[in-house]
Amino acid sequence: MKLELSTQQKNAKAEYRAFVNQEICPDAGEWDKKEFTPPELIKKIAKRGFLGAILSQEYGGQGMDMITYGILNEEIGRGCSSVRSLLTVHNMVAHGLCKWGNKSQKQYWLPKFASGETIAAFALSEPNVGSDAKSVETTATLAGDAYVLNGQKKWITYGQIADIFLVFAKCEGKPTAFLVQKNSPGLSVKPISGLLGVRASMSAELHFNNCQVSLENLVGKLGFGFSYIAATALDYGRYSVASGCVGIAQACLEACIKYTSERKQFGVYLKEHQLIRQIISQMVTNVKAARLLCYQAAYLKDINDPNSIMETSIAKYFASTTATKIANDAVQIHGGNGCSSEYPVERYLRDSKIMEIIEGSTQIQEITIADSGYQDYLLANVSTGLEKKLAERS
Repeated sequence: MKLELSTQQKNAKAEYRAFVNQEICPDAGEWDKKEFTPPELIKKIAKRGFLGAILSQEYGGQGMDMITYGILNEEIGRGCSSVRSLLTVHNMVAHGLCKWGNKSQKQYWLPKFASGETIAAFALSEPNVGSDAKSVETTATLAGDAYVLNGQKKWITYGQIADIFLVFAKCEGKPTAFLVQKNSPGLSVKPISGLLGVRASMSAELHFNNCQVSLENLVGKLGFGFSYIAATALDYGRYSVASGCVGIAQACLEACIKYTSERKQFGVYLKEHQLIRQIISQMVTNVKAARLLCYQAAYLKDINDPNSIMETSIAKYFASTTATKIANDAVQIHGGNGCSSEYPVERYLRDSKIMEIIEGSTQIQEITIADSGYQDYLLANVSTGLEKKLAERS
């Protein structure tokens, strides 16, 4: 089967690339230093409809197919992983609410998400809870006509500027999801600075001290928090991150081709050295492989194939580890310059390492993928055994 982008997808890619080259690439390094995303850029992203990328037109969204959404994440990730992270968390909340929210929640909030009037953030991680996400320690207690939340969330991407959070807490011992507005009494937001990578993503800690949340802000049912709502959102988040990792890898490749075509050592351009060409060839191959894995996961999502969840994990695993390897090689090719903020490859390396941790770490993906491999083997053998028995009976 030949995989080829449609004319519409090719045009979208060209549009996104032009936007990123003009609006993001020139200033991404400065935003990284200042640990800040300018609000005027977010307004431009919202005006383009990127914040409503996966929402249906019913709610004012773009209704993008998943390959196009992946292309969008790749291109923005090529320019700035922090800005791409805004797309990730905002659309994770939008998708989770679209899938599990009630009618009134969807009608009220989703148009605001699509237009960018309301910025949403995903609040799952805690100081003591990362990969074991179902064991959140934040609690929610029913008290009259409200839920009262107590606890802390950490590493909340764009938590400093979000207007609303999708918060996961234990209610009656069951993981449960709530929409919590920034101005809710009892909620305080503390900025996080000095991160290794994605420094412009304006991360924050959330502190809940008897924070009151109205009953109507319960998303889904008690106990739906992790297995349904978080799982749904994280699957889309992994796909966004995987596509963004392809963008990082592509940015490294382009930077290295430019650098090795301009810099001379031992009397010749770097690109004439065989070892450099070997590294470039590996970069080209792995970028293409990572991109195709993302497209495969996207295609399966578009046709509602249940295998899309595992294929997304595979894509995220390969793309994130590949981005880190390529970024590391990019710094090596740039030598001392690669260790300077005057060249973007050092930022790409820092950002790529974060990608191996968020939305399911490399090790969690390895466990998941290996489990799937064993299950597939058992199913194949069961199927073979049944076929053999049927053949013997006939």
